[in-house]
Amino acid sequence: MSEKILFVTGRLAEHALRSTVSEVARASGFEFHIQVLPITVAALMTPRWIAARLEIPAGTTRIVIPGYCEGDLQPLREVTELPLIIGPKDLRDLPLLFDQQKKRPDLEPWSIEIIAEINHAPRLSLPQIVEMARSLAEEGADYIDIGCEPGDCWAGVTDAVKAVKEIGLRVSIDSLNPREIEPAVQAGAELVLSVNGTNREAAADWGVPVVVIPDDIARLESMEPTLELLAAKQVPFRVDPILEPIGLGFAASLERYMLARRRWPDVEMMMGIGNLTELTDVDSAGINFLLLGICQELKIDSVLTTQVINWARSSVRECDWARRLVHHAVHHQVPPKNLSNELVSLRDRRLVQYGAAQLAELARQIKDSNYRIFAEAGEIHLLGAGHHLSDRDPFIIFDQLAATNPKNLSPSHAFYLGYEMSKALTSLTLGKQYTQDESLDWGHLTEEEKNRHRLKKRFRTPADQNRSTE
Repeated sequence: MSEKILFVTGRLAEHALRSTVSEVARASGFEFHIQVLPITVAALMTPRWIAARLEIPAGTTRIVIPGYCEGDLQPLREVTELPLIIGPKDLRDLPLLFDQQKKRPDLEPWSIEIIAEINHAPRLSLPQIVEMARSLAEEGADYIDIGCEPGDCWAGVTDAVKAVKEIGLRVSIDSLNPREIEPAVQAGAELVLSVNGTNREAAADWGVPVVVIPDDIARLESMEPTLELLAAKQVPFRVDPILEPIGLGFAASLERYMLARRRWPDVEMMMGIGNLTELTDVDSAGINFLLLGICQELKIDSVLTTQVINWARSSVRECDWARRLVHHAVHHQVPPKNLSNELVSLRDRRLVQYGAAQLAELARQIKDSNYRIFAEAGEIHLLGAGHHLSDRDPFIIFDQLAATNPKNLSPSHAFYLGYEMSKALTSLTLGKQYTQDESLDWGHLTEEEKNRHRLKKRFRTPADQNRSTE
């Protein structure tokens, strides 16, 4: 038996919804009915308001209500036992609701540890170190690496390690100086970065795993004496052949990681990725993802990252998402595509556009005094009762609007329109989806706009509320 789905909407969205649902119904094989409730903007509906006006045709199997319908659905459940589905906030995304082939991937599993370094720790106060450690852990770090400096032995290393341990975090110590490493380990550090020919004799006394680096970066075999000594003394270790910056041997260093994996197929490995993210004039997300993809394929189970320079300031979070995506890709033998938008920050995965004809139809339907803003075909569009203004420059649109002598352009309303049109211009510049009263999608960096200012303003007075249902 074919499904019969009831879609609930407002007057303004009826035309677009009917067109979209017709296509989806043909592709998915269901029947549908659309109930247009007596309200212009569907986003203003509440479950209680819908429940008082809902009319359910015989044979209906499911009900889809607008995506912006917020609040407890209990009032609707009191008038129907049918399944209730909250649709997408943008009706152009409705086809995704009925794509039965698409399953949400499980991105919880990962296998790469993130070691996040607090650089130049001796220059920081203890409260600063603790705050940075807490923040890095919240962003996904598994170890907090206390980064020491060459030269004099840091007398505060013990206090720093203890302070970070006291907030429940795992700690590694980044130093070649045994006089710093030993007190750090005694204070609770669980991993030592790094060990080579200069300090390997002391490593047996520390009782914790260590990261082995080459004595000569260009020669992988320069690690052999250290590895043999540590193996003889039963010191657990990881191998890091050292990633070099582009222009200074990057490709050759990648080759060394591959050679190391072939040479020592069962040895644990680490990759320090900061030499690329911090020393390359490019946003760090793509670099982090690519490097963690290499690590996943080579079974390199830990990365050391920093986030000092501004373009790499979110590297830990990027690595946290990247390790989940590459784990899924490698273990399921699929490309890491259509899994998550969290690392798609600069541009959006896709753009959904109304088109000139539908914008013109929307402009024709609008009867109230509110303005609708769209960003399409390289221009910002401002739609209102009797208005369809468009240009790429928000200032020109304001001049066009002012020339109509509008009666509803208070200072606060003008500020709101300017704010929204600046977002629209940003979306046009970068190739992002703009939706009025919603934040632009910056992936894992998105900060949701909690107040839909224009929509809430409609309920401030009884006159406004009456106008919304006219």
